[in-house]
Amino acid sequence: MLPFPLPGPFDYAVPDSLGTLAPGDVVLVPLGRREEVGVVWDPQDAPPPAPDPGGAADPVPAPPRPVADTRLKPVSALLDVPRMPHGLRRFVDWVAGYTLTPPGLVMAMALRINAAAPLPPALGWVRSGSNSSAARETPARKRVLAALADGMPRGTAELARLAEVGSGVVRGMAEAGLLREVPIPAAAPFGIPDPDHPGAELAPDQAVAADALASRVQARRFSVTLLDGVTGSGKTETYLEAVAACLREGRQALVLLPEIALSAQWMQRFVRRFGVEPAVWHSDLGSKTRRRTWRAVAGGEAPVVVGARSALFLPFPDLGLVIVDEEHETAFKQEDGVLYHARDMAVVRARMSNAPAVLASATPSLETLTNVENGRYRHLVLPGRHGGARMPAVAAIDMREAPPERGRFLSPVLIDAVRDTIGRGEQAMLFLNRRGYAPLTLCRACGHRIQCPNCTAWLVEHRARRQLACHHCGHTEAVPPNCPSCNAEGSLVPIGPGVERITEEATALFPEARLLVMASDTLPGPTATAEAVRRISEREVDLVIGTQIVAKGWHFPGLTLVGVVDADLGLAGGDLRAAERTVQLLHQVAGRAGRAEMPGRVLLQTYTPEHPVMRALVDGDFAAFMQREAAQRRPGHWPPFGRLAALIVSADSADAADSTALALGRAAPSGEGIQVLGPAPAPLAILRGRHRRRLLLRTRRDIAVQPILRAWLDTVSPARTARIDVDVDPVSFL
Repeated sequence: MLPFPLPGPFDYAVPDSLGTLAPGDVVLVPLGRREEVGVVWDPQDAPPPAPDPGGAADPVPAPPRPVADTRLKPVSALLDVPRMPHGLRRFVDWVAGYTLTPPGLVMAMALRINAAAPLPPALGWVRSGSNSSAARETPARKRVLAALADGMPRGTAELARLAEVGSGVVRGMAEAGLLREVPIPAAAPFGIPDPDHPGAELAPDQAVAADALASRVQARRFSVTLLDGVTGSGKTETYLEAVAACLREGRQALVLLPEIALSAQWMQRFVRRFGVEPAVWHSDLGSKTRRRTWRAVAGGEAPVVVGARSALFLPFPDLGLVIVDEEHETAFKQEDGVLYHARDMAVVRARMSNAPAVLASATPSLETLTNVENGRYRHLVLPGRHGGARMPAVAAIDMREAPPERGRFLSPVLIDAVRDTIGRGEQAMLFLNRRGYAPLTLCRACGHRIQCPNCTAWLVEHRARRQLACHHCGHTEAVPPNCPSCNAEGSLVPIGPGVERITEEATALFPEARLLVMASDTLPGPTATAEAVRRISEREVDLVIGTQIVAKGWHFPGLTLVGVVDADLGLAGGDLRAAERTVQLLHQVAGRAGRAEMPGRVLLQTYTPEHPVMRALVDGDFAAFMQREAAQRRPGHWPPFGRLAALIVSADSADAADSTALALGRAAPSGEGIQVLGPAPAPLAILRGRHRRRLLLRTRRDIAVQPILRAWLDTVSPARTARIDVDVDPVSFL
């Protein structure tokens, strides 16, 4: 199997010099005029994949016809790379079959060619044993030799520091024959977590749930459990006991977080429980750390891995537990390359490893709740906050009755609440899920709106950078002095607020308050995020202003007020899950308030306080809201009560996109329980310069979409510049 968009593996001959190769071996093979890294794959008549989390099996395509032995090229070399485990190879095949992705592309995520490359040994210096008379002995050289008296090799920088000399002294001694370069013995890449390290004392509800999870780990059988607890109920401490049980079994554990860069407090909790940090896996790792971690996982030297969704494809030899924290988060869906949902694929990976899966959330997705209702998943509930803290009181501010001043965005009710909170020495938070200063720039003279040249999207003003930016393709340009359409001078005005504009307003309203902005623009990585969390936790900040980053499970004991600037923001448009996502996001944001001894308060600025989402938040009845959502989706077979797959046609020109989309529409499948919607322009009809059209296949739950999609796609040849992307179980409808 080669890491390219090919329909399956290629056949090669094994030369006698390589002996016998086995499935999973990583090899170098000729491909055309070059050589490529690949993995020896299993026979293509292997058993079909396991069923998906919803229960429908996906048939495997027919195996390709064999190639004659005389036409086979020989394998070039067997590489010094750990063998890809059988379970991971099965998982690659399954993901490829379920998502209709060429298996080589899925395998590329698992192989991580750069990560799998051997690490060059670190080199250090020891005494050579030579007493060359030509070598001048100086006090500095004596100190170097004394630092090496224990016989342990040391690198140049460390040796120079210990001997209090320059690195040139060390190199000069080597040239004089006084030092000899040798490999430094590799230290264990990661500390070993201690399952018996004293952790936090669990409340009775936590202890019962932890015991239940631990027993499922000890059973060494596949199961799925929803750990459902209100914000602040201690879900992390509870599922860490399942991790401890996994360690006692001698197996490896994987914890998936929706955004690993935001895991500062999670890591602190892990260290308190186990005494050391876990292995970490995400896209921001340096190449050396990535290689060390990949090989440690493959060698069983990384007992616990915490990572983003791509950690699912690491080569665990004995995976004994998979945890998906904040399972409702849409960040678990990969929207480019291989389109997969890490939550669902985590359940499949656990099944193939005979391991339990734990899905944790204060606001579980409707898909997960439906699986609980149908008996596929077990359910554990933590009904109260840990340590006696109470859930915050939630109220809606009707912006029709308490509007802000002209040109402002904060209601007098919210302003007074923030002022009172800060005056008591407590912390407040303002939440607006919109980056930048303003989402739209409008000409007052002619009405022109400044749009991205590459996308069907308005440019967002970022006043701090003095730029207009597209949040879809990354295009930026300076704010023009005149209207680009009518050339009117000084006529451009910002419309609507982003967090920068709310920060400007808050600075004017609360001049004595110490402000901190938490947004992806102001927190470029894990280090900046950790520092922001430290400042808030140590009460160096009075008012936090943030986007969705602030909803990620943080524990700020001094935070007692959360104000949502625009609670209606996520409800516009035709997104199937708009109401569900809005409830989840705002419930999570609200959960930042009152997590310690001081009671919390949440204020929602809304123009529709009667909306079911606002009523659910004010009443604190998440369960009733989700039952209502289920009742609305069930009759039309909308997920999770039916299946969806999107076909997205993109092309360089509108004509090419239209012709391909119309051909798909004419060839659309039909039958009982099958419906095709479209073709129609996608909501983002142009993205990164490509014209986009969309079709949706909807079926009953008992009908697998993959065979239908394969047969459908086989009947259509796209236009020369057109591409058809398939998204099974779409989350985004842009």
